[in-house]
Amino acid sequence: MNRRSVSFATACLLYALVPALVYAQAKPAPTTPSAPAAPAKWIPPQKGEVTVDFMTAKQQKVKGEILSTIKVKNTSKGSIALLSVEEVWYNTKREIATNGTYRHKALLNPGDTIEFTIASPDKPNLYTNMLLFKHANGSVKPTKVKKL
Repeated sequence: MNRRSVSFATACLLYALVPALVYAQAKPAPTTPSAPAAPAKWIPPQKGEVTVDFMTAKQQKVKGEILSTIKVKNTSKGSIALLSVEEVWYNTKREIATNGTYRHKALLNPGDTIEFTIASPDKPNLYTNMLLFKHANGSVKPTKVKKL
């Protein structure tokens, strides 16, 4: 009978010590939630004519393509929806020889700047190029600048 009481007392002691040992373990440092990033302010797209400033870099010929890097800044009061820029290349006979297109699918908010590259196939006798800007809700009035 004495052994039963000793084993019962030992079991009770273990049941009492196990939770104390579990809680005595080192606790991880509390994580502080980081501040959520401010969501971009939604500005309704402008309808009609919008204005942009643009800057072109020197064109490069790479593996049978002409790569033109362009920076565009929205200078209008509203955002621009679905901005597209088409580069048309003319040959020495003043005929359209080749072209390339870039489409910006996100809204371009006022004051925002984007940089992109237009790839056009390289053809012989290319003379000059022209950029055509347009957007989903009207026309674009581009202004070429030296610095953005």
